[in-house]
Amino acid sequence: MSHPRLSLAIQNGQLVLPPEGRIALYAPPIDADLSALPRDRCVIIHTLKPAYDAFECAGYDCITQADGAFAASIVYLTRAKALARGLISQAAVSGGLVIVDGQKTDGAESALNDCKKRSSILGSVSKAHGKLFWFEGGEFSDWALSGPAPVEGGFVTAPGVFSADGIDPASKALAAALPPKLGKQVADLGAGWGYLSRSILERADVENLYLVEADETALECAKMNVQDPRADFHWADATTWVPRAKMNTVVMNPPFHTGRAAEPALGQAFIAAAAGMLAPTGHLWLVANRHLPYETTLEGLFAKVEEVSGDNRFKILRAERPSRPRR
Repeated sequence: MSHPRLSLAIQNGQLVLPPEGRIALYAPPIDADLSALPRDRCVIIHTLKPAYDAFECAGYDCITQADGAFAASIVYLTRAKALARGLISQAAVSGGLVIVDGQKTDGAESALNDCKKRSSILGSVSKAHGKLFWFEGGEFSDWALSGPAPVEGGFVTAPGVFSADGIDPASKALAAALPPKLGKQVADLGAGWGYLSRSILERADVENLYLVEADETALECAKMNVQDPRADFHWADATTWVPRAKMNTVVMNPPFHTGRAAEPALGQAFIAAAAGMLAPTGHLWLVANRHLPYETTLEGLFAKVEEVSGDNRFKILRAERPSRPRR
């Protein structure tokens, strides 16, 4: 569980919440300690599908965009500074008390110092390499999130999405390695803002391309970047998504972070999902950082696995014929 700075501050009386009214929680981690909050007043605002589903299953009211005024707002800092500032700005616009929580590695100290220049800080807690602070009022309009912005290649991205500043070099390498034909049914797992998908759709043999992405913000960018009638967009967790047909090919640059530390299990779950959705003669194409240990997982799920390209940073792997379908 993430550190309970919020619960401790409420329980010891340092932080007093408004006695009534809705409480917005912006992008809380799945393991956030919300035990000190009145559940019936909480509204979770999240664009990541696994977290959205987890909180909804736990009985919380969940939405993807703020809707109106709140008595209090709690912002959980993200590593993307522009996104973190944008969420603080949204919370300030919503009115009421604004509470910010985050680790120092996510910029908590910087966020506190920047907010001090714009509002009077009412209180703060420093604990477990992180900070919790709160304020009310202030001018944050220049921190507001703008709409999708253009990057190289005629694409648009948004703050906080993967590779928001431009084309990811690993995805670029994978796109260049893909064969001329991929088959009729293709899935792009973890499609992001659509760079790989647009490359896939250059192939005339593709009849349906399923873009599966857990980040709704990234998926909205993909809808702008991939305007092809063969594209089918899914806001979903790729590790649990079930297609309506068996795939001829799955392409992916799987994520391997949920925090700062590398978590190979996430990419391994993507691989297992791909094996389950592929046709018996299907192919998986993936790119990964050189150090990630995916080969053992691939060899346990596919009849043939080979590295087809790579350098000292990335490896491009192709796996053929899933040997033990999972679905």
